[in-house]
Amino acid sequence: MVRDIQAKVLLSRVKGPDPWFGLYYNMNLYRGCQHRCIYCDSRSECYRIDGFDQEVLVKINAVELLRHELPRKRVRGTIGTGSMNDPYMPLERERRLTWRALGTIAEFGFPVHILTKSDLVLRDIDLLREVARVYAAVSFTITTADDALGKKLEPGASLVSERFAALAQLASQGIYTGIVLMPVLPFIEDTAENIAAIVERAHESGAAYIIPSFGMTLRDRQRAYYYARLDEHFPGLRQRYEQRYGERYGCRVPQAGRLEQHLQELCGRYGIPRWIEPYPPQPVQRARPAEPESPRQLPLL
Repeated sequence: MVRDIQAKVLLSRVKGPDPWFGLYYNMNLYRGCQHRCIYCDSRSECYRIDGFDQEVLVKINAVELLRHELPRKRVRGTIGTGSMNDPYMPLERERRLTWRALGTIAEFGFPVHILTKSDLVLRDIDLLREVARVYAAVSFTITTADDALGKKLEPGASLVSERFAALAQLASQGIYTGIVLMPVLPFIEDTAENIAAIVERAHESGAAYIIPSFGMTLRDRQRAYYYARLDEHFPGLRQRYEQRYGERYGCRVPQAGRLEQHLQELCGRYGIPRWIEPYPPQPVQRARPAEPESPRQLPLL
């Protein structure tokens, strides 16, 4: 189900320096998501998004708000999109809010960092090139190299192989692009073989970075939904989670230290940084109003 809404504010300030993605502002053009990733933290009660998988709210005035807010920003910092929903979910093909927003961001000369699980981002290569005159990064969430497993975990998203292909195409066009290797799901994706396959494919595709985190979050509605999907696709695995993690929010994989070392060695071999080079926030330089001309003295008669 899709419903149109009017938003009051579009850009929100990211708290403190963002060590993961280099964001200064956050932008959500939609509320809710069609990718139905079984682990998504946005289902948690604290975000107050009821019916997260059943209804997507479209902020039909989002681009107008963006055009109103950008000229009033005192700091030119990276605008991030993709944290609460995917800006390239299937609905974007029709509504084109992300496409319109990128055009506005390019017009005002702000940097952007897009997080996505969709190859629809390829539609906007020309706009990304314009934004990249200041700074543009595109990060694909990839936590398995296996299409079949990826379809179980992220049923509405592009296939993993399609994401690698999109990454390769963006990289070939000079767009700064890489991989977000998170969340790595305990007992499902936390193997040395899986990590090695991702890094090797990343290298082949021209990834400029890999941002890792070995574990996931689990709380209230998110946990209930995730456990129901485990019962459906991985019978018996829920009990291992309950035994190891109980009611904990942060769930690091059992061999996190070993996998981090493995990733470090692989990334060192291929020369792939495990971080993104952020755009440094800077004051917006506004044109000063012209000084009024001094009145000319009339000649004496």
